[in-house]
Amino acid sequence: MLKNLIATALLAAAAIMPAAAQFRYGPEAGLNFSTLNFRQPDIVGVDQSVNPAAALKCEFMFTSFGLGLDFGIGYAMTGGFADLNRPVWQLNGFGREHVMIHNLNIPVHLRFKWSKLQGLEDFIAPIVYGGPEFNIQLAHSNAEKNGQKAFKYSGGDVALACGLGLELFKKYQITAGYSWGLTYSLKTRQLDDFSARCQGWTLRLACYF
Repeated sequence: MLKNLIATALLAAAAIMPAAAQFRYGPEAGLNFSTLNFRQPDIVGVDQSVNPAAALKCEFMFTSFGLGLDFGIGYAMTGGFADLNRPVWQLNGFGREHVMIHNLNIPVHLRFKWSKLQGLEDFIAPIVYGGPEFNIQLAHSNAEKNGQKAFKYSGGDVALACGLGLELFKKYQITAGYSWGLTYSLKTRQLDDFSARCQGWTLRLACYF
């Protein structure tokens, strides 16, 4: 009996989903207000940096009441200004270094968009989202002095992001959020196992077709 009920529910969901589902895509651009979170922040001071981001963004809404996914692929620069004015680095000539990490960014977010607002959603609709983001490091700054490099990079990292926004006229979306690095992005070469994770605020504007 239970198996029959589950089978019936799955068949009903399969019949409803294609009618309710909606897929869109479009360009997205924005800014990352990023910083580096070192394991021992009292050793390395860090200031925030403002970096660009651009992507091809996709939205797949499962249901008519606003549950769906957004995902994409694009470029995102992260990093920060690391203050290496400490004896362990000053001997090699390091100081305030601009750390720039150029990433291939792949976000996968679960989202909810309020789409039942008695017609108001045709003009404006609130959005909330959250989920993982995968970064593959394409290039980075060297921070090299006298043949010595300050950092060694991980090659990629995973972050958890969440945020909110607005959809305007069923086409434009403005979102703002925060991203927490779950794995490290770089380590210092002079100090063993002294790593940092990228994190910070994000601001995005997307146009869907």
